[in-house]
Amino acid sequence: MNTLTEPTRPTVADFHRTNRGGGLFSESVSQWIGAALATVAHRLGLRPTALTIANLILGLTTSVLVVVLAEPVAEGRVPAWVVGLVALVGWQLAYALDCADGQLARVTGQGSPAGARVDVLCDVAAQIALVAALTATAVAQSPSTPAWLVTAFAGTWMVNLVTSVMQAGPNAASMVTSTSLLVRLVKLIRDYGAVIFAAALVLFLAPGLTLWLIVAFTVINGGFLLASIAFAARASLR
Repeated sequence: MNTLTEPTRPTVADFHRTNRGGGLFSESVSQWIGAALATVAHRLGLRPTALTIANLILGLTTSVLVVVLAEPVAEGRVPAWVVGLVALVGWQLAYALDCADGQLARVTGQGSPAGARVDVLCDVAAQIALVAALTATAVAQSPSTPAWLVTAFAGTWMVNLVTSVMQAGPNAASMVTSTSLLVRLVKLIRDYGAVIFAAALVLFLAPGLTLWLIVAFTVINGGFLLASIAFAARASLR
């Protein structure tokens, strides 16, 4: 007598196994949260794009709240830890949803060029809002913040996103291929999960340091851009 058994549902570990990395923090924290979200989404019958849109909505909402509350925090009318906590939870959960949509697409075979384009466009929109939130806080805390610094910070911030998209193609290349723990720890400065955790921590503990935070990110991302140009130019001349 034949018995029918229910197909095995993919587990959290199955989803996490398909993650595309992102760095030590992202792989250890964000991708696991994403895998849990992907598991729930699969059981609810949601498509990957639904998670992408949820990431956008949550990311935008969190950043808008940080922008709106930047002045009240600077004036002492709203406790900094409240905004920092909102940023910490909101940005991390939004990023986990960004991790989850890709995992869900790969495990269920629902990936598509259109879905990939939506994912990139939503990432751009969410990161523009994040930059606006950090610059609004910096200016509220330090009104003399120069316009050129804000512009440089906003421009160089997108270097990570652009290089990530470039590395996803068939001609991807990495300047540092070592996977040693020391190298991975150094690379945390470019791990998006770690970066937004550090940014939220500054908003939570010491929003007055946000100006120096954007100075640091401008230097790091600007330096990486120059290094990437030199690396690509050298490869093209071989």
